[in-house]
Amino acid sequence: MIIILKENADSVQFDALKDWLTKQNVTLHISEGIQQTIIGLIGDTSHIDIDIIKQFDIVEDVKRIQEPFKNANRKFHPLDTVVEVGPGVKVGGGSFAVIAGPCSVESEEQIIAVAEAVKKSGADMLRGGAFKPRTSPYSFQGLRAEGLRLLLEAKKATGLPIVTELMDLSQLDLFTDVDVIQIGARNMQNFELLKQIGKCDKPILLKRGLANTYQELLMSAEYIMASGNQNVILCERGIRTFETYTRNTLDISAIPALKTLSHLPVIIDPSHSAGIARFVSPLSLAATAAGADGIIVEVHNNPSCALCDGAQSITPPVFDDLMVKIRHILPFRCKINA
Repeated sequence: MIIILKENADSVQFDALKDWLTKQNVTLHISEGIQQTIIGLIGDTSHIDIDIIKQFDIVEDVKRIQEPFKNANRKFHPLDTVVEVGPGVKVGGGSFAVIAGPCSVESEEQIIAVAEAVKKSGADMLRGGAFKPRTSPYSFQGLRAEGLRLLLEAKKATGLPIVTELMDLSQLDLFTDVDVIQIGARNMQNFELLKQIGKCDKPILLKRGLANTYQELLMSAEYIMASGNQNVILCERGIRTFETYTRNTLDISAIPALKTLSHLPVIIDPSHSAGIARFVSPLSLAATAAGADGIIVEVHNNPSCALCDGAQSITPPVFDDLMVKIRHILPFRCKINA
């Protein structure tokens, strides 16, 4: 249920309404916009009489929400959420954030070289896997704790905030200095994991599962937000379809769809979507034009020797060229999306 207040609502009546609602055993989610204030009610609202609420003079309208996700719902929070990641780095609200780096951390020399290259080209954050979920148990699984240490060295060298994937709660204590915790596609519905990371104060990058609906993605975000963490970034990374030419199929419609349903920022992963390096740039540009709040791209200084996902990794020169093209598109986005 949401309650829409009239403009310039009287503060005394506002307090009285909040006090009455609190006594109904529901949680209040208050969103104050420039012209309008909305109160979202979370919990069992079936017993609450809408007509009683409408008797408060400051109430403009009352609506029941049918969708099962409440915190992530745009009806509860009409304005875009802006997730702040360190000084000067924002995701959402009209900004465009670029996260770039190798699929996995392989050595100190490699991660620092890539970090310096992507920063020079204009990346806002550094990605890199320390713990790697792999389909085969015989594939490289990442450097684990050593990989995290090397990421922090790269952060120290470049100042870039770091984004890396958490696979299991047993690893959480190692992520103290990580700026953004990524939850991968395979863990999107690991609800116990989602509830626990909802208790931390770090931004969470939540990837859509390869066969999950928009509602299922938003319900996973709801698990995190219901536990207290409102700083969630949604990531479309491609879904599994009948097409086998590419690794996955990029669902570009996820951008406007998720932005209609939710206030949370939406970014695109063109690397995992395609699985083919030469497709990364065109998919990134399409996502930019479609209104994405950012991209997360795999960049490696020697893809042919990469220990993980070299086929979908672009080189620093290609990334630099992509950044130039993105800067050309960004000024026109408001016209394209109008």
